[in-house]
Amino acid sequence: MLTHPTVKEAAPARLEKTPPLTFGPRRGIYVNIADRVAHDGWPLDEATVEHCEAFDLVYRTLCAAMYNYVPLSGHPGGSLSSGRFVSRLLFETMDYDLARPERQDADIISYAAGHKALGLYALWALRNEIARLGAPELLPPDEDAQLRLEDLLGFRRNPISTTPLFRKMHAKALDGHPTPATPFVRLSTGASGVGLPASLGLAWGAADLYGEDAPRVHIIEGEGGLTPGRVAESLAAAGTASLGNVVLHIDWNQASIDSNRVCRDGEMPGEYVQWTPAELAYLHDWNVIYVPNGFDWQQITMAQRLALKLDNGQPTAIVYRTVKGWQYGIEGRASHGAGHPLCSSGFYAAVAPLLPKGTAHLPCCEGSTQRCASGTDPKVVEQCFWETLGLIRHALESQRSTVDALAGQLRSARSRLDARVRQLRPDAPHLAGVFATAAGAPDHLPPELALKPGAKVTLRDELGRVLNHYNKLTGGAFVVAAADLLGSTSINKVADGFPAGFYNRRTNPLARQLAIGGICEDAMSAMLAGISAFGAHIGAGSSYGAFNAPLGHIAARLHAIGNQARVEREGGAYRPFFLVCAHAGLKTGEDGPTHADPQPLQLLQDNFPPGTMITLTPWDPQEIWYLVSAALAHRPAIIAPFVTRPPETVLDRAALGLPPASSSAQGVCCLRSARGKSHGTVVLQGTGVTNAFLTTTLPMLDREGIDLNVYAVTSTELFDLLPAFERARIFPESHQQEAMGITDFTLATMTRWVRSDYGRAHSLHPFRHGHFLGSGTGTMVMAEAGLDGESQFVAIRDYARGR
Repeated sequence: MLTHPTVKEAAPARLEKTPPLTFGPRRGIYVNIADRVAHDGWPLDEATVEHCEAFDLVYRTLCAAMYNYVPLSGHPGGSLSSGRFVSRLLFETMDYDLARPERQDADIISYAAGHKALGLYALWALRNEIARLGAPELLPPDEDAQLRLEDLLGFRRNPISTTPLFRKMHAKALDGHPTPATPFVRLSTGASGVGLPASLGLAWGAADLYGEDAPRVHIIEGEGGLTPGRVAESLAAAGTASLGNVVLHIDWNQASIDSNRVCRDGEMPGEYVQWTPAELAYLHDWNVIYVPNGFDWQQITMAQRLALKLDNGQPTAIVYRTVKGWQYGIEGRASHGAGHPLCSSGFYAAVAPLLPKGTAHLPCCEGSTQRCASGTDPKVVEQCFWETLGLIRHALESQRSTVDALAGQLRSARSRLDARVRQLRPDAPHLAGVFATAAGAPDHLPPELALKPGAKVTLRDELGRVLNHYNKLTGGAFVVAAADLLGSTSINKVADGFPAGFYNRRTNPLARQLAIGGICEDAMSAMLAGISAFGAHIGAGSSYGAFNAPLGHIAARLHAIGNQARVEREGGAYRPFFLVCAHAGLKTGEDGPTHADPQPLQLLQDNFPPGTMITLTPWDPQEIWYLVSAALAHRPAIIAPFVTRPPETVLDRAALGLPPASSSAQGVCCLRSARGKSHGTVVLQGTGVTNAFLTTTLPMLDREGIDLNVYAVTSTELFDLLPAFERARIFPESHQQEAMGITDFTLATMTRWVRSDYGRAHSLHPFRHGHFLGSGTGTMVMAEAGLDGESQFVAIRDYARGR
């Protein structure tokens, strides 16, 4: 008989006193900068502080004016709370060259907090004015590489705007959140925490290329922007990897759109989270410098100088305590995405300190009699905005000593950068050759990648081997990560031949595998996109397609937006990263419908502007080399291969009368043409259905005398990149009009190939029976869906008879 001890018997003789819960050992350190200032004294003299104050007054006035004349648009509050510490970055802390925004060896500033775009544009324009007045030799000769005061007329304006001054001044259309259409902006940011991991990707790219003296990446964010899950993942990644060339500048103003108490603050619980920004960063092994007064020039300057001196290898977060909407007349969450009404008394009070004595007010468009149906005439508002910009320009011009002092600091920023003579590390990767090699791939299959008919090979393994070939060719330009699935998805093979283990900048800097917070598709896709955006590497991140396609979609979309904007402004080509959708489709049936998901392709295929995304849907491992190479040769922003988990038998394509594997690079290939009178056309997409068709269905059709045209779709986007006449030759429209489809994915991915209601009604897809599928082996799940070889035969026979 079993007995259980009583509570009294189970309790220890006496309770030991347990120590309080504290952080374990950290490589990072914590510093309250107020203690340093008290000990070391002020870093700035009185004249410098006066220049900082004078510039900040102009900046705050400009922010207020920008919101006023682009009514109900922009985010004034965070721009005002962060302006002081960002201006010190631009004029003292960073080493960069205003004349050459594209310099790869320069320090980078990245606004992860994309809603502070109003402040970014204001600072960029005022910096340009400082150079125009005091250091004109620093201005790029090409105005496209500048952001002028005139360009602010384009704040949140569409490129096709027709207002007269926008056209006359050739103003840039400045996006609502930053994109590389603006000089010195490397990424598109602002969407749900993507900016921070993508900015860390820039830092990784710089660190790997330049080694010890890598450019620093200064990231601007607020405490609200730290709350998305992908941010915690990326903070963990940077701390774990000792990414010491990162300085994260946190504008802790406690206000978001809906809350004035985002974080815990002393004894007061937060409404969103129960950490402070300093605790969050320190938890993830970052150095933390706390600035109790984020508006104090002395504290700001000392904190930024200290960040540059820290040499323990860990990334650094400077936490500035601020007030959102400072000195604007509206504070806290009320100033996040809103401000004073157009030409209201609140607006005039906010800008009054800059106005010349005796000036009653700025131009007032609200008093105009020229109206349009939707309110004040846009032409009138634009004219008032331009007149106000003129007053602000005059105010800056009248402060010559401040202009000269700040212009001197811009010269010093370039001089410091030049003096560093940053050099690529001796064994740095060299990416350029990969694209030329990829273009020649159809004529050259590397011998080590040749596959023997009859062998059992997984598509995921072959993808790893192909990318590893390119990685060795480039000396390590490919860097990989996975959601705790490196070996499971075979993406680890990309790093074969390089140091084992995860990358750490100090202890394992040549490793090509990144740890990004564990199960981490969100941060992984964003950080790898940022690595690719830097321009010297290609990131490749892998997980189940069921997870990677939806969770990586935002990062992929922003990467595409950023590439498009950069290429339109400065030329060049897109910078790809791989969003690997592994364990794709029903052949992962053992994991159940939560994982064996047919939907991911629908999120990506035909869902991006042409040329920005290329999806790959091979059915034969022999196609991987040709498809990956064709995609690389076209250089999209994102390459998304869909590869399955189980092994496939390598078919003898020649013996079966199939076209060579190289034909897959067309995106659509004709596996078989009707030998006589055609009974119809079948379009296949996916490993499972295509192999089942070729090995089981096709022999049954031959015995039945059903003669068909048979096509396989291996990449919709590669097909679309062919000339129109070539597309018509490969897959005639008449065949599309009569076709039925059979797919591992959803019916929506077939509709462009299957053009008739009859063909769609007879098409086979995993949701044909109106429900999610069950668990079991891939073979059983395919049979449940009616996608196995025998079910395909029955459906095709019915389709052919009905025609």
